[in-house]
Amino acid sequence: MILCARFHLPPMYEAALPALIALAEGLTPVVQALPPDGLLADLAGAEKYFGQDAGQLAAVLRVRALAHFGLDCAIGLAPNPMLARMAARDAGPGTTRTVLPDEVDLFLAAKPVRALDGIGRSTARTLCAYGLDTAGRLADAPPGTVQRILGARPGRELQERARGIDRTPVVPNASARSLAAERSFPRDELDPVRHRRALLSLAEELGVRLRGAGQVCRSLSLTVRYADRSTTTRTRTLPEPSAHSPALADLAYALHAALGLQRARVRDISLRAEGLAPAELAAHQLTFDPEDERARRIEAVADRARARFGPRAIVPGTLSDAA
Repeated sequence: MILCARFHLPPMYEAALPALIALAEGLTPVVQALPPDGLLADLAGAEKYFGQDAGQLAAVLRVRALAHFGLDCAIGLAPNPMLARMAARDAGPGTTRTVLPDEVDLFLAAKPVRALDGIGRSTARTLCAYGLDTAGRLADAPPGTVQRILGARPGRELQERARGIDRTPVVPNASARSLAAERSFPRDELDPVRHRRALLSLAEELGVRLRGAGQVCRSLSLTVRYADRSTTTRTRTLPEPSAHSPALADLAYALHAALGLQRARVRDISLRAEGLAPAELAAHQLTFDPEDERARRIEAVADRARARFGPRAIVPGTLSDAA
């Protein structure tokens, strides 16, 4: 069985995830991080080694997380990673949702197609327009019909997922699919200018980290935490996958402006780059704007200077006196 645990970590505290993964590695070495707050674990070997079933091992992980970190979690158990993630989304905090092999069809039948891996909003709208709005209906549709709608390979793969088939393995130490950075203000901050400075600093940090890892991101997620500890999160997709700091900053500003904050007392701001992919696989729209090309060349030079002299060697002018 595959275990998926979601610890519901606040965005500012995802640094605790590696320690939680270490707890799971006490049960099985096959543990994969699911940033920002989850993990996958293949329990096949652990069930045999400890002589306990998957439900008992899930209970052990929950008790350890509570004892060491005071964190509860929602756990999904299922025959493959996709189903385990879906089961974890169904489970409430402190509960475990188990999907046995003979329960897969019933579990998926009424699920909206959007709940399946690999189906975004556009694909979901297309399928719904043809009446294929649930996983059960997609699974039962004639394969030729689905492939005419979506294309041969995508249609075949998505119909397999609708039938509960997921061949992806749990990969230990898999590369993170998101990166996050956060800024806490020394006191609850009302000034929107300081909010924008924090956003610029976050975008610069994420851009440097992405470029250093040879990755680009597809979207950004902004989380603002207020003085009363409530939070607001907004996510938006970039026009094209990018690690270009100005592009990240522009989207961060747009996300912040969309919140319409007026006299809001802000305690923390965090920015998450999501949908990471290797930079060499990402398409880049060519532009005849010399300023854009110049900015990218300067950015590359600045990255080399930071690598040699430290991350504060070159910073935007508006951040030159920032801590």
